Amino acid sequence: MNGGGEGLAAPATSGAATAPLDWKFSQVFGERTAGEEVQEVDIISAIEFDRTGDHLATGDRGGRVVLFERTDAKENGAHRKDLERMDYSMSKHPEFRYKTEFQSHEPEFDYLKSLEIEEKINKIRWCQTANGALFLLSTNDKTIKFWKVQEKKVKKLSEINVDQSKSLGNGPVVDSTPEISKPYLANGVCKDKPISFPSNDSSIPSGGFPSLRMPVVVTSPETSLLARCRRVYAHAHDYHINSISNNSDGETFISADDLRINLWNLEISSQSFNIVDVKPTNMEDLTEVITSAEFHPTHCNTLAYSSSKGSIRLIDLRQSALCDNHSKLFEEQEAPGSRSFFTEIIASISDIKFAKNGRHILSRDYMTLKLWDINMDSGPVASFQVHEYLRPKLCDLYENDSIFDKFECCLSGDGVRVATGSYSNLFRVFGCSEGSTEATTLEASKNPMRRQVQTPSRPARSLGNLPRVLRRDNSGADTNGNGFDFTTKLLHLAWHPTENSLACAASNSLYMYYA
Repeated sequence: MNGGGEGLAAPATSGAATAPLDWKFSQVFGERTAGEEVQEVDIISAIEFDRTGDHLATGDRGGRVVLFERTDAKENGAHRKDLERMDYSMSKHPEFRYKTEFQSHEPEFDYLKSLEIEEKINKIRWCQTANGALFLLSTNDKTIKFWKVQEKKVKKLSEINVDQSKSLGNGPVVDSTPEISKPYLANGVCKDKPISFPSNDSSIPSGGFPSLRMPVVVTSPETSLLARCRRVYAHAHDYHINSISNNSDGETFISADDLRINLWNLEISSQSFNIVDVKPTNMEDLTEVITSAEFHPTHCNTLAYSSSKGSIRLIDLRQSALCDNHSKLFEEQEAPGSRSFFTEIIASISDIKFAKNGRHILSRDYMTLKLWDINMDSGPVASFQVHEYLRPKLCDLYENDSIFDKFECCLSGDGVRVATGSYSNLFRVFGCSEGSTEATTLEASKNPMRRQVQTPSRPARSLGNLPRVLRRDNSGADTNGNGFDFTTKLLHLAWHPTENSLACAASNSLYMYYA
């Protein structure tokens, strides 16, 4: 793997490779009991940390977005960043708590196309915070929404006329001030002139009311979280949206479907600019579709998108308004004689992620994780075998559609490790610094090491003509795939931006681990 000033990490020698992490269970939200049936709408379909790592968002198939906030730093009495500056070692592991949730999308029906639009959340992306409010984008297949989540102080009515303990006719009262102890009954009736009201009679007694007070609205010290949809970006995609990504300029974002990528301004929901269009004049000539897209983390003019043919294209928005021509193309050449019916299906890239410094791109196809250097388009600098043990079962996986499962991937904040999900609620963590042989298999459960299989250390093997490419196989003890449950799959996971902490979505449960 090539080192360099902007690399993932300083190149490590084989003897000085980073030691494998010891992963421990931290928390679980929405844990299932044995035999409990999971509702389809409760299955988690998206997960994302914000850039500070203090907030975590999940979306589900029911169109809901659930927010969690970090609590362990607050309990230590100082902000986490301040503790890091003081070289303070936290004794407690990262802890999150439920913050709030809101209904982001509802099921819709497109009457023009006779098409049902699911409420399922496909992607969530955090935006820049402002004035203590949280902002995020969420999308289903067709519509993107921009949400603002903010704490609001609760306002209550005070000094109202009705005494809650003696209210008549009009039912209960929301609030009353406790200091009111004047000799008046409800609605200001004087005790000296008791008046009996019929059940719901609002007639004014003879002589009127001796005293009426105007209710006063007072601000309570209590607060409540309010989620408000600021903008809706709709009617811009004919096909299902598979990606959204924020630009580093804080003003724009992209949305991608199978054939097009659109550029939006956060403040303008009425129009977008089409920057990539791969739709051929004749749809019979269509050979590949867009599967994922992401902006460069620091260069606002650069973005990458992947295709169903296993290639990644880097484009520069400064070159032209319509970026049909890429500036760089990353793809791995097929080995001679290896082509089969499944070759293009398993080569399709399901997810791409930029490293935090923007130098590398991580991609996930059905069989492997690949790490690419944006300065070297001859091939990946590292390749990690994830599902090689499933190769003999590709026919069965094709029959039950599992071969089309879209697994996500993520990188650690320091860029020296990568992670992705698998079947049987397993996920894999690989070390990608030079000389590292770290390849850990963990299970999304309270005992993550229960299914771990130790992979023997061995020197990296070369891929083709790349002398310093890493290639490691972590297929587990069962090379035939027996004992693996293909109905339970860990598709979504996210790595904390600054710490070795992972959040994994297994069905309707959110598991968190730290090392």
